[in-house]
Amino acid sequence: MTYRLIKEFVVSHPSGRHFLQIPGPTNVPGRVLRAMAAPTIDHRGPSFQALALEVLALLGPVFATEGPVVVYPGSGTGGWEAALVNTLSPGDTVLAFDTGHFATLWREMAARLGLVVDFVPGDWRHGVDPGVVAQKLAADTARAVKAVCVVHNETSTGVVSPIAEVRQAIDSVGHPALLLVDAVSSLGCIDYRHDEWGVDVTVAGSQKGLMLPPGLSFNAISQKALDVSTSSGSPRSYWDWQPILAANRNGSFPYTPATNLLYGLREALTMLYDEGLPQVFARHARHAAATRAAVRAWGLDVVCLDKGGHSGSVTAVLLPDGHDADAVRGIILDRFDMSLGAGLGKLAGSTFRIGHLGHFNDLTLAGTLAGVQMGLQLAEIPIDPSGVSAALEQLRA
Repeated sequence: MTYRLIKEFVVSHPSGRHFLQIPGPTNVPGRVLRAMAAPTIDHRGPSFQALALEVLALLGPVFATEGPVVVYPGSGTGGWEAALVNTLSPGDTVLAFDTGHFATLWREMAARLGLVVDFVPGDWRHGVDPGVVAQKLAADTARAVKAVCVVHNETSTGVVSPIAEVRQAIDSVGHPALLLVDAVSSLGCIDYRHDEWGVDVTVAGSQKGLMLPPGLSFNAISQKALDVSTSSGSPRSYWDWQPILAANRNGSFPYTPATNLLYGLREALTMLYDEGLPQVFARHARHAAATRAAVRAWGLDVVCLDKGGHSGSVTAVLLPDGHDADAVRGIILDRFDMSLGAGLGKLAGSTFRIGHLGHFNDLTLAGTLAGVQMGLQLAEIPIDPSGVSAALEQLRA
């Protein structure tokens, strides 16, 4: 009787682990989870001071900067707002590019903050064209444009924009505009160089390449941006850099920090540096190439059409007309306990996204692609079933 009741009324739980293959939040390593499980400490005491100073010093290499990095309890969206309100004033013009869903959201935020956005149209399949940057800024003889906003790795499309070339384009026409970059889904995954590339503010978040849960956002700040921030006219309080930077000098914050996430951040950065950032970037590029090999062997298309702009973090897959990407995702979740990223904005329903970033290895990728292939077949998408084999061959090579 007891057995029958259990069998009839207890909801079954799938065995094995859930495959979280969205492009963020990503899988959190056990080492990081254990680090965050430390007892909470007094954020005004000496133990926290030592932790904060250590973490702030560790942040520089992952951004490739020797300048300050501000850490907020918040999401990447908060990091966007901090970058805008600390450097710009209402009525200022920013030059931005329609490279995908998140570029669109950043544009919308800028407009709500009272900025004038010159939004260059795009097809979501290509990154920013540095030639267009130079052309637009050369025509700005009044120097109305105060900042150029670029998403480095567009999470919704899997397209990377060439940040170094964008900076060169700005400099080639002698324009003083700041360069603000969203590196939320590229930091810790794709080669990124804040100082060398002349970026003024880099925005990032904790939940992707940094292998943490959501909850931290970052601004890496150039000296030029710091200087501008003292005279910018946008209202700000929580997002103001100056109180945070002043408090950070002594290992403190002007408000309650996300203490246990900082424990996890210290552990995650240690893991990245132990592996070596060049090796981390190469690993992501290798897994991305194997994923694209599978997609092409299936006979499907990736969203990105820029030969050198394929993301190391995420691959967005286009389905043939008449097929529902969300239905495929639903089948894969139900049958194989795996989450894939949805198509966003104008790619909704036609696209799904495979995240291959963060705490990830060859066997995780092989299992992910096997689940995708089986799901496509169950959804009766016309594919060549050689996709997984093509990916494995790429990994062996």
